[in-house]
Order: sequence, then C-alpha cells, then structure tokens
Amino acid sequence: MLIDDENAMRAFGKWLSRALRPGDVVALSGDLGAGKTTLARAVINGLGYDGDVPSPSFPLVIPYLPPDVSLPLWHVDLYRIESADEIEALALNDALYDGALMIEWPERLAGGQWIGALDLRLDMVSNTARCLTAQVPTSWRTRWPFQ
Repeated sequence: MLIDDENAMRAFGKWLSRALRPGDVVALSGDLGAGKTTLARAVINGLGYDGDVPSPSFPLVIPYLPPDVSLPLWHVDLYRIESADEIEALALNDALYDGALMIEWPERLAGGQWIGALDLRLDMVSNTARCLTAQVPTSWRTRWPFQ
C-alpha cells in the first residue's frame, strides 16, 4: 500500500488506532527515517493523546494510559537493545492484559518477531511517500480491509 505523504500516514495511523484491541501487538519495521515513529505518533494521537509523543529511543518504553488514551498502549523502541535479557526485563507481556504494544525495531527480539503481531514494514519511495507492506495475522483478518 502506498502512503503518499505525512497526512496520509496520520490518516492510516488514526484508522489503525480504531482497529486496535487489547492483546494486539503492532510491529513496525523499516530503515531509519522510514516513518515508524511518525506512524506510532499518529496511532497514539488517534487513541486520544493530545500531548507531545516523543520517540522512545532512550527510555525504550513509554506507556500511554487512560484517561489520556482510550486503550492502554506501550510504545516501544528496541533499536538500542543488545540482548534478549534486556528485552525480558522490559516485561512487555504485561501491557497485553488490557492494552496493546507498538514495537519499533521488532527484529531485535529474540527469534526475530513477535508471534501473532501485525507486522508493518515501511520503505521509503521518495522524500514524502512510503510503501507499507503488511503481514496480517489471523487475529487481524476481519479488521484489515487492505487486502
């Protein structure tokens, strides 16, 4: 799917925020500058958060919780992770009891991906356009209209 510009990215993020359910994991892959954080910001804003949405590159995990958002969401950036032990210490599964995870750089996970995640890859087509490729798990089949 082609995402023409930042406005289209925000529109897709808003749609994605409405489709999220507790227990969902969205894995965002792509090169530096591909738009992973821009998409994550759009999702978080779509959940109702109206504050600044920083990149979690240094804190690694930034939780967004009600009443600031309609669904608890942990925004995770694994770029600086060097070992599986570091990932385990983040206790990411805890977010899935009543909320969702949005993980940038999921390829840093042991095993390469999160089983059952909606895998979204962003690739730069131009300065503004991105190509979005999705691997849609069974749990998303009825929610994913972009077949």
